[in-house]
Amino acid sequence: MKKVVLAYSGGLDTSVMIKWLIEKYSVEVIAFTADVGQGRELDHLKKKAIKTGASKIYIEDLKKEFVCNYIFPALKAGAKYEGRYPLATALSRPLIAKTMIDIAKKEKADAVVHGCTGKGNDQVRFDVTVRALAPELKILAPLRDWELKSREQEIEYAKKHDIDVPVSKKCPYSLDLNLWGQSIECGVLENPWTEPPLDAYQITSDPKTSPDEPCYIEIGFEAGEPVSLDGKKMNPVELILKLNEIGGKYGVGRLDMIENRLVGIKSREVYEAPAGTILYEAHESLEALTLERELLHYKQKMSYDYANLVYYGQWFSPLKNAMDAFINTTQKFVTGIIRVKLFKGQAIVVGRKSDFSLYDESLATYTDKDAFDHKHAEGFIKLWGLPLEVSGKRDRRFL
Repeated sequence: MKKVVLAYSGGLDTSVMIKWLIEKYSVEVIAFTADVGQGRELDHLKKKAIKTGASKIYIEDLKKEFVCNYIFPALKAGAKYEGRYPLATALSRPLIAKTMIDIAKKEKADAVVHGCTGKGNDQVRFDVTVRALAPELKILAPLRDWELKSREQEIEYAKKHDIDVPVSKKCPYSLDLNLWGQSIECGVLENPWTEPPLDAYQITSDPKTSPDEPCYIEIGFEAGEPVSLDGKKMNPVELILKLNEIGGKYGVGRLDMIENRLVGIKSREVYEAPAGTILYEAHESLEALTLERELLHYKQKMSYDYANLVYYGQWFSPLKNAMDAFINTTQKFVTGIIRVKLFKGQAIVVGRKSDFSLYDESLATYTDKDAFDHKHAEGFIKLWGLPLEVSGKRDRRFL
């Protein structure tokens, strides 16, 4: 093994990993950083990676591809892991892994390297993607087998080798931020009884100190994808950034949950997802207006399975491709405008309209404009309940 490509974030793990790989394997290390909307300048990483020992670094702007090919499909699917987590980290991993593979092929590297922990989910997402798209490449995951057994030991290793790292023993949070949200782990958060300190949150305001007057926004959708904000057409990246800004100001999108990891352990996870929270609420409301009942109910069942598939790292799978085909069919008429009220940490849908709406006010009203034929109800109920009536008679005879 002579050359490897490292998925390099510049965080604690990958910062010390360049030096460690060179010492352990005597290999050339090529660093690769994916810009998926971390919200900070990445140019400094080039100098840092080279100083630490990398021969070169690729910094790829993947924001548009991330939104269009990963976030929006998951949004249309209604995919939230365990009904809550909007999969911000999970959605970025297959894209990062795919791009890392492309670079490895271009550089004729022998292996790819990631900085995922041995008890996390990301290792599965990276490894499975590589095995699906480039099984000939070796996979190195130093955190699974190196001698540095804690973040404190990594910090000491960084000090010893004069490696600049973005954490300290006083601030031990592990943060992962992209356009779709941020995950926050470690430190005091590992105790599920401890309330997240104020300094744990990075992109959302404390709902208690957010504005005392609500903010109303209107989101336009076409075929299930958000395309406008308050009547203004916006490109996908711009729209999400704006919603993060507005939602964050009002404290929208904070999640604190006990999550079931794929490797079998329960983990306390804290998330921030302003844009994701707003868009999921809006999209679900528009589907409720435009999808026929049985189609909506069946799709809701699929949303659960789709979220699991993403969480489990099976993005590049035949099942995911088949699910996308079905989901895209369901989105044909999911076009319209949703009005959302943002206030003190909440995003509440307060209005919806669509040219493809299945809501008929003349059928729903209780005024004198009611067009529903109430006489049909008795016969319908008799036939609907007939199987239960027949089985009930049997049960009374024999039970």
